[in-house]
Amino acid sequence: MREFVYHRACSIDEACRLGAEDGAAFLAGGQTLLRDLKRGRRGAPASLVKISGVVSREIGVRDGAITIGAGATHAEVAGAEVVRERLPALAGLAGHVGDPAVRHRGTLGGALAANEPAGDYPAACLALAVTVHTTRRDVTAAEFFIGDRQTILEPGEMVTAATFPRVERAAYVKFLNPAARYAMVGVFAALGVDGTPRVAVTGARPDGAFRWREAEAALAGAFVADRLRDVRLASNDLAEDLFADAAYRAHLGEVLARRAVALANAPGSGVAVFSHGSPLRSG
Repeated sequence: MREFVYHRACSIDEACRLGAEDGAAFLAGGQTLLRDLKRGRRGAPASLVKISGVVSREIGVRDGAITIGAGATHAEVAGAEVVRERLPALAGLAGHVGDPAVRHRGTLGGALAANEPAGDYPAACLALAVTVHTTRRDVTAAEFFIGDRQTILEPGEMVTAATFPRVERAAYVKFLNPAARYAMVGVFAALGVDGTPRVAVTGARPDGAFRWREAEAALAGAFVADRLRDVRLASNDLAEDLFADAAYRAHLGEVLARRAVALANAPGSGVAVFSHGSPLRSG
């Protein structure tokens, strides 16, 4: 990596001011940013602004919705009693992000800002109709994520929290890439308190997570897996790599969507992780 200036912000205002400078980048847990810098995926920053000490890590409930501070680590989200009780699918998702080292360093805000194509959180946010709070505005997840590793965040703007509305039921199922262990395809399915089904897919498209509208339409009549039996995921814009072509990813999306809906209707945490067709773990 090239040389850069390192700042440790003492307040949100100072962090925003330093982050607005040309070539600056925010640094929280660093699990995505530092990796990308080492691999040359990002332009060399002129400065890094450490924000982990100033961004809230609080996790609380208001009016039935869970608000999680952007500084909360994946391990903290996974272990929070209120998340485990009210939204176990999210707790389980966070508990299966990366490995233990990543979960204890990586943060919710960092994961949202990174918006990786195979990220777990973007799918959850789209399926759960999450509101993302930044230092300048409150926006829906659909507005926040705008493309491959891109969000609406402007220079000097950072994620401060995310609010997860109450849902009737939800589940997340993902199939692991055999080498990198991220989601080759993951599907988050949720039924809102108003009876609206929402299905989001991650890992399948190069530009990131997306709502699967055809699946949602099929589930509008009844939130049961059989409603998806004849629904097909179009493969024309899906990702292709060494491990899966577009047709394979489309098939995975269809199978995992049915599993996610079935899991959402069953007792338990509502999370399952698969590799090579065999269940590895759940919970």
